[in-house]
Amino acid sequence: MDQRIKEAVDLFTEVMIYGTERVIKSVDDPLWKEFSPEQMQMLKLISKEKRVTSSRLAVLQSVHKSAISSRSKKLLQKELIRIVQTEDKREKMLEITEAGKEILQQSDKVLTEYIEKLMSERIEDQEIDQFLTIFRKLKDVLKMDGV
Repeated sequence: MDQRIKEAVDLFTEVMIYGTERVIKSVDDPLWKEFSPEQMQMLKLISKEKRVTSSRLAVLQSVHKSAISSRSKKLLQKELIRIVQTEDKREKMLEITEAGKEILQQSDKVLTEYIEKLMSERIEDQEIDQFLTIFRKLKDVLKMDGV
């Protein structure tokens, strides 16, 4: 196995785990106190997927359906998502509401501002461009839009 690929996977995993922890601890915004990171991630996934089943969310978040059920309960109560009936009456799809889109927009803004501040002193513009190029290629390779 190419050691560079192993190192890339290890680095990516570490950045995701420790980066998420740092952001959660450092971002001081009422939104992040009201909703858990898992709920915010779920809202983001529902937004990306347009309409999605609980089963699909469980796969995407690598958790049991019961965890999805409890996460979605609060989002439904706050009217950030809604249940949509499909032609198959047994299948229920979740979709984001306008209120949910607004919350997601607020969260993205807070997160982007924090990351920008964190990176501005340590990462050059050229490095950000390289990062974007690599991640766009990686996304294409993984064909993430149609997963």
